[in-house]
Amino acid sequence: MHNPATHNRRIAPPAAHRQLGIAHYALCIAMCVLSMVLFSACHSNEANYKAAYEKAMEKRVSDVGAEEMARILAESTKPTMVVNGDSVRVVVVRANVTDDSAAVAHRYGIVVAQFKQKFNAITMRNRLRTDEGFPSYVLFGGPERKYFVIVKGFDELDVAAAFLKTAPQNVKMKILEPKPWILDRR
Repeated sequence: MHNPATHNRRIAPPAAHRQLGIAHYALCIAMCVLSMVLFSACHSNEANYKAAYEKAMEKRVSDVGAEEMARILAESTKPTMVVNGDSVRVVVVRANVTDDSAAVAHRYGIVVAQFKQKFNAITMRNRLRTDEGFPSYVLFGGPERKYFVIVKGFDELDVAAAFLKTAPQNVKMKILEPKPWILDRR
């Protein structure tokens, strides 16, 4: 029965219980350390994504053939039209608008940069909008599946060609294309 004299007295646990508590504590610490090591080794990084992308592109080039891919790339860099007496590089690309309404895109766009990663294209577009006031947008597509930064779009080719001539002087930030060109979204 209940003895009031021993009511508030603590009874020491047997030695086996103390050892079990220490073992349990040590096991918890070991599990925490092990999980930290395992989870820190599993994270993805940009180098992993880049390596996977490059491997996929090598496979794609090998599927198409290096000679055919070189021909496609060479063809895409040639000036393809004469507009108002000037040779202008106009490349027809099937491309869709990213992160904007399709209403912002025009048939002809002045390409000032192209990227493999969407983040870089969106960042440049935002800088063109905020720092320089251009109605820029990003298109995605083409045979290389790239993001094209369009500084300004036009519905008429001759107006686009006129802007293209002055684009290096009008755009203050560094244009990443060696020479800006016109993308035709037909």
